[in-house]
Amino acid sequence: MKRNIILILIGLALALWPLGGYQEGIIILMCINCVAAMGVSILTGFTGIFTLGHAAYMALGAYTAAILTVRYGISVFPSILAGGFMAILVAWLIGLPTLKLTGDYYAIASLGLCEAIRLILENWQSFTRGSRGFPGIEPYTTRGFAVTIFIFLAIITFNFLESRLGRELKASRDDGVAASLMGFDTHKSKMKALVISAFYCGISGALLGGYMGFIQPSMFDMMKSTELTAVVVFGGLGSLSGTILGSAAITLIMEYFRDISQYRMLIYGLLLVIIMVFRPEGLLGSREIWDLKMGVKK
Repeated sequence: MKRNIILILIGLALALWPLGGYQEGIIILMCINCVAAMGVSILTGFTGIFTLGHAAYMALGAYTAAILTVRYGISVFPSILAGGFMAILVAWLIGLPTLKLTGDYYAIASLGLCEAIRLILENWQSFTRGSRGFPGIEPYTTRGFAVTIFIFLAIITFNFLESRLGRELKASRDDGVAASLMGFDTHKSKMKALVISAFYCGISGALLGGYMGFIQPSMFDMMKSTELTAVVVFGGLGSLSGTILGSAAITLIMEYFRDISQYRMLIYGLLLVIIMVFRPEGLLGSREIWDLKMGVKK
């Protein structure tokens, strides 16, 4: 209960604190990136399946919401949900054969998925406008809207990870054989984690389209997928609050150093190297931020 209250108070501060236009944009981007990072954390941090393709689900969510709102005049909220469910559908279809793979093999398969979906969007000129991009999206992602969705999903995720399914995912991550012997259906658990994480990324992509007012396939390339996974490792595998802190920190660094764009990626890479050298378990390791004073270790 205390955790939920803390999250709500953080949300109120992010939504109501007086800020200029540029700072508001950074808060919106931070919330969008945190939603996507939470999705990747569910799969990679709490299930142990490394992915390099979740930008594809962001792309599906972004294009679905954009097409529904611009071409068919459907209202914003159903369009955003449709983007999330489109990501779920594709993740389920892809997960049926690929989740049988283990270790690096799934990461490579997910990378192929990302590139395949990006190429489809880039070459389906008649429907997606291809590499020219999709303009004219209503700017529906305001600061209050982005913060509300982020906090709502964060509360749901923290509680979900403490549920029976959350414990199943952690057991599958720590020792899949032992989890199977305990009666857990690890394949079904992984599939559930995949579709939930895809839903989060689909929602994030839809919000990004509503903020930018324009989307194109190059926004959802391999670099974006790698960034999402790197943020989860940066924050700490098995720590949702670490993922959120890591995503917020990376977003702030990337945006505030935009004036020296030629050095931004250098600073980003250097920061990741420093963290991996001096704290290889990530910012918070496998603990949540409110467990630090109590020394609780999962």
